[in-house]
Amino acid sequence: MERLKLVLQYFQSNSESISNGICIILALVSVKLYTSFDFNCPCLPQYNKLYSLGVMIVPPIILFFLGVLVNRHTGVMMDEWMRPIGNRSKNPAIVKYLFSAMLQRALLAPMVWILVTLLDGKIFICAFSLSVDPRLFSGMPNNTGLDVIRIMAKVPCKEDIIFRNSSFRKAVSRYVRCYSQAVGWSILLLLIVIGALGRLIKPCFDDHATFLQTRYWSNYLDVEQKLFDETCVLHARDFARKCVVQFFEDIREDTILRLPHPPFISKIKEECEDEEERLHGITKQEQMDQLLNKWYYTKPELDVTRIAHRPRTCITWEDREGKTLYSDV
Repeated sequence: MERLKLVLQYFQSNSESISNGICIILALVSVKLYTSFDFNCPCLPQYNKLYSLGVMIVPPIILFFLGVLVNRHTGVMMDEWMRPIGNRSKNPAIVKYLFSAMLQRALLAPMVWILVTLLDGKIFICAFSLSVDPRLFSGMPNNTGLDVIRIMAKVPCKEDIIFRNSSFRKAVSRYVRCYSQAVGWSILLLLIVIGALGRLIKPCFDDHATFLQTRYWSNYLDVEQKLFDETCVLHARDFARKCVVQFFEDIREDTILRLPHPPFISKIKEECEDEEERLHGITKQEQMDQLLNKWYYTKPELDVTRIAHRPRTCITWEDREGKTLYSDV
């Protein structure tokens, strides 16, 4: 149970971990779909290859677009690419980095599907049993009244009556499955080699400082959008509450509390004013619309000097003798 909590905390720590978790789940779902999929080859010369290629290609395309859809990098990348420049310049390297991250995660589930189908071999047998030379194997049925092409097209159908008590179908299937598994393991090896070489060679050609800057600002865009959405939700909740309270005139918001100790009065006052601060002075729909338009068309420049050095008011409570009772300093 503790390990499960640690895993959940890891995937909830940042959006990149969440995207990795979703991609892993899609990969596992693709394996589960394939194992539960009832593959029935038509065993007809004109349809075998078409059906097999459809099963091998169409689900990966669906999984790819599903991976693009659920990946958070997709939305962040499109927002950064399509937004007006405003007060903030665009960096093509950030868009490229986000696109690369999105593409890598979206390709995981389709590649798992293709590799599983190749290593299993049933689809490959259905597609390419017609391409096998029957003279390489003994025991081919001759008294069926069918030509060689139709006999080879029925090789994937082990329950067909023409292959009863015949080792020909098993030999052909084993032969084609070996090719299928060889192709699958070769693709897997190629992907691993490309990934390893990419990790080893990339630092030799790319400026690592530039890469760190690109990664930082891509993460910043994600965090900024998330914080903006959360702030909008808080503001909308407080704005809605104010509208409802204003509609029901008999509901009173102001409450006077008389407490003997001044520090507690300060804290309660801060809690009461916290809701007012979340409105940020925006009390009309027109003001909110103008603010949202300003956020989209003129994103704020990346400079927080003004708010970082903003003067802070500190309060100190003293008794009549000058002894400090409470201080914010």
